[in-house]
Amino acid sequence: MKKSSKKILAFFVITVSVFAVFGAGSVFRLFDYLESKTYDLRVNTFADANSPSDEIVAVILDQNSLDWARKTHGWGWPWPRTAYSDFIEYMKIGRAKSLAFDVLFTEDSIYGEADDAEFARAEREFGGFMQSAHFSVQNGDSRTMPLAASDKPFFDTVGFGGFLQKFALKGEAKGQFPIPELLVSAGALGSTVGIPDSDGVVRRLALFTLFDGKAVPSEAAASLILGGFSRQVFYDAKKKSLVWNGRNIPVDKDGKTLLRFKGHDFDRYTPYPISLILQSAEAYKNGEMPELPPGDFKDKYVFFGYYAPGLYDTAPTPISSVYPGMGTHITMMDNILQYDFTRETPLWLNLFIIFAAITLVGGLTIFPNKVYISLGSLIASITICVSTGFLAYENGWWLPMVAPFFSIIIAYLTATLYNYATEGSQKRFIKSAFSQYLSLPVIEQLLANPDQLKLGGERREISIFFSDIQGFSTISERLDPTTLTELLNDYLSFMTNIILDSGGTIDKYEGDAIIAFWNAPLSYPDHAARALGAAMECQHSLAEQQSFYEEKYGASLITRIGLNTGFAVVGNMGSNKHFNYTMLGDSVNLAARLEGLNKQFGTFLMCTEKTFNDANKTIPADGQRFVGRKLASVAVVGKKEPATVYQPLFQAVYMENLSVLQKFDKARDLFYEGKFLEASPLFEEIVNVDKPSFFYAEQCRYYIKHPDEWKGFWQATSK
Repeated sequence: MKKSSKKILAFFVITVSVFAVFGAGSVFRLFDYLESKTYDLRVNTFADANSPSDEIVAVILDQNSLDWARKTHGWGWPWPRTAYSDFIEYMKIGRAKSLAFDVLFTEDSIYGEADDAEFARAEREFGGFMQSAHFSVQNGDSRTMPLAASDKPFFDTVGFGGFLQKFALKGEAKGQFPIPELLVSAGALGSTVGIPDSDGVVRRLALFTLFDGKAVPSEAAASLILGGFSRQVFYDAKKKSLVWNGRNIPVDKDGKTLLRFKGHDFDRYTPYPISLILQSAEAYKNGEMPELPPGDFKDKYVFFGYYAPGLYDTAPTPISSVYPGMGTHITMMDNILQYDFTRETPLWLNLFIIFAAITLVGGLTIFPNKVYISLGSLIASITICVSTGFLAYENGWWLPMVAPFFSIIIAYLTATLYNYATEGSQKRFIKSAFSQYLSLPVIEQLLANPDQLKLGGERREISIFFSDIQGFSTISERLDPTTLTELLNDYLSFMTNIILDSGGTIDKYEGDAIIAFWNAPLSYPDHAARALGAAMECQHSLAEQQSFYEEKYGASLITRIGLNTGFAVVGNMGSNKHFNYTMLGDSVNLAARLEGLNKQFGTFLMCTEKTFNDANKTIPADGQRFVGRKLASVAVVGKKEPATVYQPLFQAVYMENLSVLQKFDKARDLFYEGKFLEASPLFEEIVNVDKPSFFYAEQCRYYIKHPDEWKGFWQATSK
């Protein structure tokens, strides 16, 4: 299977597997606990950014109120209910829309029947008063009062069908109700039920509680009904919302509505102590200016609850572990009045986001196989996941963060492990395969960009290098094996370093011979210049070390080098257990022949015209072009077509011998024109200072005698 196909298959398997895990987790709500905690973080982040409704007023019975009552009126606890009568009457004077008591009066007053009667009278005359009832499945002393015959304003439910049962408590529910006298006199009955999530935190409330066949409105809903809201509520299954009084109130699968809290502290609703209300009521009766004029409560929805040590009715919420229970109902009313709800995103969208995140991160990790791309996609995806979750909340949506977040992490880790397992083995293979004939920087480039290496054979243009030590057989006969090995290792090491440093690839060593090439496996547009530059550097360095070799080994090392640039097949070739990164083709053979051809001309560096011209297309760092002379037009052994070859020269040598080279050029041109008689004396003039001229002088003498054998180029007869 091709590498690309394997990657596609791996990407498919990783995507499907990770999505299956996190998709199933989302469907079966396995991440709800962690998700709820991230939701709480979002609630706290934006709580103070939302202003509370100015239609709601909170009144509390706090410690200061208890101290005032004891000091002023001698009231102990509980207070006489006539105190609440004064409060109710003052709200009536102020024309408040409703007054909800988040207090359960399930027992008769300890102050006698008259105390309850006075309380009942005040609430009856006000009309907009709400008494609280609590429903639960807990065992205990609770009043079980049937509501079927009650005249209180319960909800008329439309279109609920079986969904209506979601609003009933699970199990045999019991209710705690106000004493009959207070219940009958109240304008409405409000449910205090607030069922926390599985972690014990209250994040939602139901608009009503189904009990004894009646849809008992919550405290918030009962207060709004008293203030003029409709009693009819419709369930829109398509939108998963309750349609009430022109508002679409979103609900979850259990019929509950998410609360959108309006601050970190209940004090944002500026609760008034009841002592201040009662003082204002007394001042108003006496014709004095009250500190809180009754007009301050006009058209307000007023809530009253206990807020003193030992009397707290608290509930853990996202913004506080001891948030007043009354505060959750006030928040529910606030959300309805301001039409400010938080909706849960649909499951299909959550699953799509998870799938998209896995696909993006998995794909950008597996396919480019670039650390900066995969890590960038990870960071970007996590950033988008978190920021979108917070932004969505600000705009009224609970968009899950946990499942997408962890699916991104797992997709990234899984894809990275796959890359490590597969690309890691590839990199180990590259290191093992190329460490013997590539420089470390080149290997590092291959490891960073393995796509530059095409395993197997490929046809590409390369510059080819063949070198051999002149007379090495004679040298080897004079030295013992240990010394010979030391000499050869020293020679091959410095020559190899020059080749590798220039970006060359060592093909192989054959005794004292070095075979190398440039432009594979890594591409170098200036490969000809690199090859020619390395060859000349080898000659220069070898010349500098001659004294060392002569002193230590008693040997003079002179190297012949042949260079050619052309197309060849390069790649790993051999058996499946042993192979070599090598080259094949006519261009390779020509370079090998040129190395040997140096013997004929008395030269030590020879290259084809292609190599020489291509090398000069790229100006070296020192700004000097390669110089040399056109040496011959020769058909090497095994070839019928001639190749033009050059002898590259060092700049100083070229300038020093310029006049000789000019005479050589003139004589050479005459020679290849077949004018041997004219060329011969010119070559003879310089045979003592120019070895190629010595070769040509002999050739002239031969062809003068055998002109019929001339082909227009010189045919080599030996390697």
